[in-house]
Amino acid sequence: MTALNKTVDALKTGKTFLIAAHEGPDGDALASTLALANALREMGKDAVAYNVDGVPEKLRFLPGSERVVSCLASDQRFDVGVILDAGEIRRARVDARERCDLLVNIDHHPCSEDFGDLYLVDDEASATGAMIYRVLKAAGHPISQPVAECIYTAILSDTGSFRYSSANPEAFAIAGEMVACGVDPWEIAGGLYESQEAERLQLLALTLATLKVSECGRIAAVTTTTQMFDQIGVGAEYADSFVNYPRSIHGVEVALFFRQLAPERFKLGMRSKGRVDVGALARELGGGGHHNAAGVELVGSLLDVQQFVFSRLQSLLS
Repeated sequence: MTALNKTVDALKTGKTFLIAAHEGPDGDALASTLALANALREMGKDAVAYNVDGVPEKLRFLPGSERVVSCLASDQRFDVGVILDAGEIRRARVDARERCDLLVNIDHHPCSEDFGDLYLVDDEASATGAMIYRVLKAAGHPISQPVAECIYTAILSDTGSFRYSSANPEAFAIAGEMVACGVDPWEIAGGLYESQEAERLQLLALTLATLKVSECGRIAAVTTTTQMFDQIGVGAEYADSFVNYPRSIHGVEVALFFRQLAPERFKLGMRSKGRVDVGALARELGGGGHHNAAGVELVGSLLDVQQFVFSRLQSLLS
């Protein structure tokens, strides 16, 4: 029996489910969580959608988002736990092994940690949302409009609105089917991209002022510091997707976004246009991700970590 079939069997036989994704959830992580949780509830199951950081403001339009929890009772247990889009179980920030009789890892990250009883991972999938689609189709569960909206959002988000190389034929086929299920593409795009708070643009203005481009013109970076967050009075979710701005510069092959976590600790997001495998670099430094999108935490002063990363990338580009 394949991992897909075993996962379907677990969904059919289990009664209580914990669905969780990585901390600081992006569109794919949260929408995949809600797609599966909503579908399980439609099946008559008891499904808890969990994320340690809750729901970002821009994703609260998703069906079921109001039921996401960020804490669990100490004695709460589940028949099945499903960890989505995490890469490593530690990123889900929940003691799933202790709470769940059966643990499933569903992911599309390369080198995803084999932490579960079932390992359903395909690094050629456009998004974890596409994996959820496969599971539900294999289970014979009809795709409702609320589930379709979540699957569509997951794929739209992780393919960069179908601009990235991950936008494969399956991604377009699933998206088309979700539209046929009642998804309004404008409504989803509006929720993701056309409902920004003024504070996000104020934070972006401060961040863009830090733009740094390498002498060769192929690497560009921006930085958001804790002081900037404090000045505007917002949290880290307001800096989501800032890495796309240096990525859009003509000639840039690798874009970097440094988000300060503490005086000498930074979360680095990297985006490549294909030549450099930033996922491999991130794993080398203790992080993870895909060929064209990856992240890692680095310790040191901003100047030191920037010099180190720029130097490492310049050697890879040459």
